[in-house]
Amino acid sequence: MKKVLILAYDFPPYVSVGGLRPYSWYKYFHEFGIYPMVVTRQWDNKYGNHLDYIAPGESNKTIIEESETGTIIRTPYKPNLSNRLLLKYGEKRFRFLRKVITGYYEFMQFLFFIGPKSGLYRGAKQYLKKHKVDVIIATGEPFILFKYASAFSKKFSVPWVADYRDPWTQHKARSSTLFLRHWNAFFEKKYLSNVHFITTVSDFFRHQIGFLIKNKPIHIIPNGFSLPDKLKQNTTSPDTGTLSIAFAGSIYPWHPWKSVLKCLSQLVTSDNVNITITFYGINKADEIKTWIAQKIPKIKDRFEFHSKIDNEQLLSKLSGHNLLLLFNDYSIAGTKIYDYLAVKRRILLCYTNDKEALNLKSKYFPMNDEKGFRTNLQEEIIDYTKSGYTVKNAQQLCDTLFALHQELRENGHLACHSVNVEQFSRKKQVERLANILS
Repeated sequence: MKKVLILAYDFPPYVSVGGLRPYSWYKYFHEFGIYPMVVTRQWDNKYGNHLDYIAPGESNKTIIEESETGTIIRTPYKPNLSNRLLLKYGEKRFRFLRKVITGYYEFMQFLFFIGPKSGLYRGAKQYLKKHKVDVIIATGEPFILFKYASAFSKKFSVPWVADYRDPWTQHKARSSTLFLRHWNAFFEKKYLSNVHFITTVSDFFRHQIGFLIKNKPIHIIPNGFSLPDKLKQNTTSPDTGTLSIAFAGSIYPWHPWKSVLKCLSQLVTSDNVNITITFYGINKADEIKTWIAQKIPKIKDRFEFHSKIDNEQLLSKLSGHNLLLLFNDYSIAGTKIYDYLAVKRRILLCYTNDKEALNLKSKYFPMNDEKGFRTNLQEEIIDYTKSGYTVKNAQQLCDTLFALHQELRENGHLACHSVNVEQFSRKKQVERLANILS
C-alpha cells in the first residue's frame, strides 16, 4: 500500500472548510490502496469562532492517532505574543503591537523555520526520520506548508505535491503592493521548483497558478460533499409553516447580504410573509446583528445566529430548512455549494446580475476576471443539478421568495428533486487523486 504524508494545517476537529479537503483524503484514501498520514496541529474548539484559530493546543507533546485506515499526527501549538494578547485582552487592545508581531512572523517564516505554524515542520521532520513515505502532499493555504514539503522532498528524496485550494501570489490580498507581489512570487517559484505536480480545484485557478509556475503538471481535483452515513437524504423540507432559510460559513465583502435582508424585511412587513433566516458559524455575526438593530429592528426576531459546528452536525441542521442561501462567488465554486447539494434543499444563488452586487464585486472580489474563463461556476452547477434558483437581482429575489411562500402554504413543504449530484461527492474526487498518485 502506498504511503502518503499529508501536511494540512486546517483539519478536524477545527471547524473550517479548508480542513474538509484533506480530511476527505484521510477518510477515503485507504479504499484506493493508499495509507494516509496527516500532520496537523492540535485544535481545541473552545470558543466556537475565529479565536479557535489561535487558541493553544491541548499538549506540549505530539499526539499520534493510528488506525487501519490512516494516522493523524497532531503537533503542539503555542500562540505567539500577538495571539496571546488577543486571547487575553480582546480585539480592541494592543492592535498596533499585535499587527507588528504578526507581520514579523508572516515574513520571517519564509526565511527561517519559525512562527506559530512551524510545529508542523518539526513534527513531520521527526516522523520522516523514522518512517518511509512514497509521496508528500501539502495543501495550502497556509502556503508556508509548501516550503516545508519542498525541504522534506530534498532531504528525504521523496516527491511532493502542491495542493492549491486558492492561488497564492495571484490572490489580490497577497499582491496589494508591488513589494508583496514580488515577495510572494519569489518564494512561490522557489518552493515549487522541485514539486512533482500540482493539484487545484478549478480550471480558473489552474490558469492563475500557471502564470507563475511554468512547466509543471496541474491537475484539477474539485471540492465536493461527504454525507454522513446517519443523515438520511429527504427530498422534502420539514413542514413548519415558515419559509425557513439557512446560510452557513463565511460572508465576504463582495456578498450583498444587506440587499437580501432588506428583501426579507419588505416581505415580512409589507406582504405578510412568514419567513426566517438562520446563520451558522458566520464571521460577521456582530456586524449583521448591529445592522439589523439599526435598519430593520421590527423583524429582528426573524433572525437566528449559531456558533461554528462540525460539518456533520451542520449538514443535519441545514436539512431542517426549506431554502439554502448562497452568495455568488463568480469564478470560484467554493465548498458551500457542495454541502448544500448533499442535503437536497433548494438553493438560492444571489445574484447573477444585480447592480449593487456587481459594484461590490468590482471593489472587493479577490480575483481578476480572465477572458475565456467561466465566471458563473455556481450557476452552472445549480442549473446542471436542477437544485435551485439563480436569482438575477434583488427584485427577483423578493418575487421568488413570495412565490415560494405561497407554494409552502399550499403544499406544506418544498421538494428538491435535484439530479446528477453523486458525481460531486468527495469520495469521487479522492478516487481521481488516488489514480493520479498511483
